[in-house]
Amino acid sequence: MRKLNNIFFLSLALGSTQLQAQQSVIYTNDNYKFDKAVSLYSENLYALAQVLFEEIKTTNFNDEIQADCAYYIANCAMYLDQDGAEYKIQDFIKNYPTSSKQVDALSEVCNFYFKKGEYKKVLNYSRGINETVLSDEIKNRLNFQKGYCYFVENKFPEAKEYFSKVTNSEKYDDQAKYYLGYISYQNNDYKTASEYFGEVSYNEKYYEKMGYFKADMNFKSGNFDEAIRLGKEQFSKSTDEEKSELAKIIGESYFNLQKYDEALPYLLQYNGKNNRLNNVDFYQLGYVYYKKGDYPKAISEFNKIIDGSDSVAQNAYYHLGESYLKSEQKTQALNAFKNASEMSFNSKIQEDANVNYAKLSYEIGNPYQSTPTVIISFLQKYPNSAYKEELNALLIDSYISSKNYNEALVLLEKNRTPQNKLAYQKVNFYRGLELYNEGNYADALTLFNKSINEAQDKKMIARATYWKGESEYALNRFNDAKTTFSGFKKLPYAEITPEFKDVNYSLGYANFKLKNYDESVMLFDAYTKSANNSSKKNDAYLRLGDSQFVNGKYWPAMESYNKVIESKGSEVDYAVYQKAISYGFVDRNDNKIKELNSFISNYPNSSYVVDAMYELGSTYSNLNKSDESIATFNKLISQYPKSAFVPKAMLKQGLVYYNEKENEKSLERFKKVVSDYPKTPEAVEAVETARLIYIDSGNTSEYATWIKGLDFIDVSNYDLENDSYVAAEKQLFQNNSKQAISGFEDYLKNYSNGKNALKAEFNLAELYVTENQVNKAVPHYKSIVGKSKNEYTEVSLVRLTDYYLDNKQSAEAIPLLKRLENEAEKEQNKLFAQANLMKVYSESDDTKSAESYAEKVLSNSKVDKRIKADAQLISARAAIANKDWTTAKKSYAELLTTANGEIAAEALYYDAYFKNADKKYEASNVAIQKLAKDYSSYKYFGAKGLVLMAKNFYGLKDSYQATYILENVIKNFSDYNDVVSDAKAELAKIKSEESKRNSSVK
Repeated sequence: MRKLNNIFFLSLALGSTQLQAQQSVIYTNDNYKFDKAVSLYSENLYALAQVLFEEIKTTNFNDEIQADCAYYIANCAMYLDQDGAEYKIQDFIKNYPTSSKQVDALSEVCNFYFKKGEYKKVLNYSRGINETVLSDEIKNRLNFQKGYCYFVENKFPEAKEYFSKVTNSEKYDDQAKYYLGYISYQNNDYKTASEYFGEVSYNEKYYEKMGYFKADMNFKSGNFDEAIRLGKEQFSKSTDEEKSELAKIIGESYFNLQKYDEALPYLLQYNGKNNRLNNVDFYQLGYVYYKKGDYPKAISEFNKIIDGSDSVAQNAYYHLGESYLKSEQKTQALNAFKNASEMSFNSKIQEDANVNYAKLSYEIGNPYQSTPTVIISFLQKYPNSAYKEELNALLIDSYISSKNYNEALVLLEKNRTPQNKLAYQKVNFYRGLELYNEGNYADALTLFNKSINEAQDKKMIARATYWKGESEYALNRFNDAKTTFSGFKKLPYAEITPEFKDVNYSLGYANFKLKNYDESVMLFDAYTKSANNSSKKNDAYLRLGDSQFVNGKYWPAMESYNKVIESKGSEVDYAVYQKAISYGFVDRNDNKIKELNSFISNYPNSSYVVDAMYELGSTYSNLNKSDESIATFNKLISQYPKSAFVPKAMLKQGLVYYNEKENEKSLERFKKVVSDYPKTPEAVEAVETARLIYIDSGNTSEYATWIKGLDFIDVSNYDLENDSYVAAEKQLFQNNSKQAISGFEDYLKNYSNGKNALKAEFNLAELYVTENQVNKAVPHYKSIVGKSKNEYTEVSLVRLTDYYLDNKQSAEAIPLLKRLENEAEKEQNKLFAQANLMKVYSESDDTKSAESYAEKVLSNSKVDKRIKADAQLISARAAIANKDWTTAKKSYAELLTTANGEIAAEALYYDAYFKNADKKYEASNVAIQKLAKDYSSYKYFGAKGLVLMAKNFYGLKDSYQATYILENVIKNFSDYNDVVSDAKAELAKIKSEESKRNSSVK
């Protein structure tokens, strides 16, 4: 065993003593620094204290010192608002769970965040505090702070719990009782609130604040006089914000006491919550103005109430309706009463609103539903109403006044009561007129017959009878039309109808179409002596002249044509031409030649100029002026090579040469006709005349060789063929349609290539049309237009395209219409082609082509007003699409003066549209109301008009009208997606703006 020497033990002992002395010095020094740091902390010198605590923490490893330093370092960081302070607190709590400073740390951090107003953090940290070790002072402070934090978050039950714990605290009792009083006030427990407020009323700090609460509690308890007294007493002592709230209490108290004059100035001082009023506030202001008779101001407040769906809103909308009525704003009143009638909070108000809504619908029209529907709905809902008799009377008349005849018919069919018979008769008549004006003659005829059969109003029977005749005429039922017009003249009330002045004109036309020229002369002559309509009078003179002309009364015919010429109206060129050729029939050929030459010179663009040239050439020929005849026909052939008169002119030239014994030239002309226009009557006649030349020259074999190559010539049966044709034609002239049809059918069966085959085919087709067998006529018209151009080509093209258009076969119609446009010699047929091409392209959305044809139609001064309206519409729509507002505005303005039906509805909408664009909001609304009243059956434009009306009202600062109308569009017109989409966008925009001043708007 080894032994240690004594020196080692001595040195160890000395070392031990030295170490012990050194530790004592360090500890003493650290205590001094720690105490110094705590002293600095106590003096709120947190930055210096924090530095010293951090220094101590790095040198002193005593657990308690470490914990304390961490506590103070975290607190200093917190009070210095350093980044990461909260993490240091959390680290302290986590790392030193047994430290005596745990509770202090949590209560300190709660106090710190409470002073900063970060109440959620206070509540979060307070949950970790063991309150049993807290002093009473700290505990009361913490309970008050927790109560206040919950109070700020409007968690009143929790706040009440903690405030109740400090009501006996000397430091916090008044504050706690004040807040407990406020919580009771917010919970409408005014008794408890008064008790708490009473306990702290000695304290001026709270007394001033309680003035408002007391006034409000009395107001809410129905003690309005006391609320007014307290409110006024507090008013001068309050801030601007408090004055606004007190003004509301005082004003509404006066309002409830029906002291409206006193209420008004206070209600006007109320600024609302966050400077926004709500629907109740606007209602009270509006009602005060209403009671004072200041309806414009009442309207300005009531109409700020948007999205209302309670008893206040119903009351407001009802009184808004009355205010509008007092101000003669009936459109606006209609909407307000409609809104009030849709709410059931107050049944008396609802019924009264319904009555006003029904009456206004009758008076000004209803854009949402038909007036009869509105009235029927009211009578069904209120069968015992005091207004029952009055509204029943309005119902009967509303079927007529609403002008929505289509819907009215549906309603009347369901309500075939004795008292509705007269209305049913009238509605059938007016709906028939609408259909007639739209060109739907068959359905119009059905309704006119229904109107006649109802037999209530004799004047209405007469009017319906007249239009029945017009419909029959339009359907080419001329015999029926003649009978109907003749019957109309004999009716007892016919003479007092507006139609009576035109019956001779219409009956004259029916006879004219039936070739009853003696009767048509008498009727047209009678009409011209009494007519006021210059256009119809001019046309009657033309048809009078034509009837006299056909009857061989040429001098009277010329006198009739002179009347047209003197008028300088439309169809002057036709009258001049007819007068010229009339001279030939009275043996005044020199006059005829002079007049025809003058006509050709003066009317070079007339559709009759080719007729005039042909007639002039023929007249020269008849007078043996061969050179002039040949020259005239050459001029016709060169200037109008596509005319149906060209083969006729060539044939005439051949005959002239034949008469002049210039056989070579004659044969050249005849063969030219045959080669260029085979299978035409002219070609057949050319072959027959050429035969005479060959016989005269002895060259019959050459003739035989020539005709062998012609598949349309059969000379062997000429006499039989001719007899067959003449027999059929005789039946035609005698108006024996069925026998004529049979005769022409037999002729074509036996002589399909005969001389008269083309003429027979045309006559047969026309007879089929007259007998309403159009399907049988179509193949014959096709055959005619498939041949070389002839005198029947043009009219056959018209008939065939008419058939295709009626049957919606646009693809088949278009090429024929284009051919007719290019080949037609009659101006009315060219116009027919252009008008229908315009319409077909428009319906197929070929806007560019439709617009092009619309321009052509509008350039024609003789266009029918209905066709002109269609062209103007297409032009207007194209202008809208191209944003050519000037052209669109002009076109729609012109349409307003001429159009009817749906076109008129569209024109009226755009009239309103452009007025809106010009900020003429009231004028725009007048147009829309007219649209609603006079064209209610055209729902699409009615819906678009309502959206426009809403925009107008918003421009007029009437938010209620704007939003209500848009909401109704969205609800009632879901079939029109584009309109609803526009309405939704506009509604969202308006509500966004209105929410800035009305807190009820969401």
